[in-house]
Amino acid sequence: MKIRKLVHNVYLIEKDGKEIIATKSGYGSHYGEKVFDGYREWIPYRSKLAAIFLKGYSIKFKPNWKILYLGAASGTTASHLADIVEDGIIYAIEYSAKPFAKFLGLAKERKNIIPILEDASKPWRYSGIVEKVDFIYQDIAQKNQIEIFKLNSKIFLKKGGEGMIMVKARSIDSTVESERVFSRVIEDLSKNFEILKHGSLEPFHKDHIFVHVRS
Repeated sequence: MKIRKLVHNVYLIEKDGKEIIATKSGYGSHYGEKVFDGYREWIPYRSKLAAIFLKGYSIKFKPNWKILYLGAASGTTASHLADIVEDGIIYAIEYSAKPFAKFLGLAKERKNIIPILEDASKPWRYSGIVEKVDFIYQDIAQKNQIEIFKLNSKIFLKKGGEGMIMVKARSIDSTVESERVFSRVIEDLSKNFEILKHGSLEPFHKDHIFVHVRS
């Protein structure tokens, strides 16, 4: 088994003839992922952020960062982020009660996760809980996903802070080609942010791109 560190607590591991992404962790499995030798496999088909790392792009997360996570669902990606920002805090917003119920189990286990059952399009509702953050991570498949990201960034993102949005073309406009939607999104975000990197999530997630920005 060959192990290469990418960023704090994130590793590229060559195991059984294939490359996998894993986080260093003292916790057990959360969503059925394999746990071995103190590592938790980070499955790219289950987590878009894992796909980004496996495709060769690293986000330089710091262990003490405060993160606002919009669209945390049941906590697949958040569980690995909690391994990475072990000395920081993740404010995790989720609107749907069913995945949030499972997410609560994770939050009880991880002391650096604050679960918030709320609508990410109405950030003023949790402005009394969430402080200024170093990073905003968003994975929300809604037509107004860009507006949600910009609004939360305006309220919570520190000056010079970074953010990453997972863009699903069909959720924004299913009547035009995905590439046209992505071009419009990047142009729109560039009005408010410095675009650091953007790219496809194929083959792990169809009709998706990530956009990494700095305020």
